[in-house]
Amino acid sequence: MHRNCKEKSVETRIVTSQCIQIDQTPAGVGERIFARLLDYLLISLYAVGLTFLLQRPGLKFILNTEYDVFIIFLLASPVIFYSLLWELLNRGRSPGKMAFGLRVVMRDGATPTLSVYLLRWMMLLVDVWFSGLGIFFILVDKDNRRLGDLASGAIVIKERDYHRIHVSLDEFDYLGRGYKPFFPQAENLSLEQMNIIHEALKRDDSHRLRRISELSAKAKEFLKIAPSVDDETFLQTLTRDYQYYALEEI
Repeated sequence: MHRNCKEKSVETRIVTSQCIQIDQTPAGVGERIFARLLDYLLISLYAVGLTFLLQRPGLKFILNTEYDVFIIFLLASPVIFYSLLWELLNRGRSPGKMAFGLRVVMRDGATPTLSVYLLRWMMLLVDVWFSGLGIFFILVDKDNRRLGDLASGAIVIKERDYHRIHVSLDEFDYLGRGYKPFFPQAENLSLEQMNIIHEALKRDDSHRLRRISELSAKAKEFLKIAPSVDDETFLQTLTRDYQYYALEEI
């Protein structure tokens, strides 16, 4: 299976237990630009409102103290850390991204860590302020990623894919707890062979036990192994080992 998956899969896809691929659709160039412009509009409104308030006679005294530098930094923090705070506290979504149905995720669909969000935020200085370098990379990259995305291993995707991706990843939850294959030979199975085993285990009819017994015998002969477990347990374990090797290729 893992060989078949490797041939078909790309970096923006998740592979399910039967090698069914779920696309993470990258956000379009226009969507990313307009989402960013909306965020800048909100930032500008905050800055204008704050400037207006600080010019009021009753509030001017705030900046005429020995702590004025600290106060200015504190008041400017929502502007400086806007992207970092929103994405970190809102699972990869700023207001602009929410409006256009976008979200930041890792290439494998996982939720980014603090270090990923931090690196994306730091790279904004390069992406946005240096002659629109980020737009250039979004235009030339096949997944519409800016430098911050490339450096952090993240990708901005369309929100509609996010739930499907995580539902699919849930079936592999056990593989994230230091899982070790019982039968390394499972790596040699093909997609067609694994689909037959999967269907046999899933069906519930009068021929189920006979079918499982026959498939188990064929699998043992093909893989040249003699497990000490019953036929159904053997095939279920083989399925999990098969999934493990498939996920290694993502």
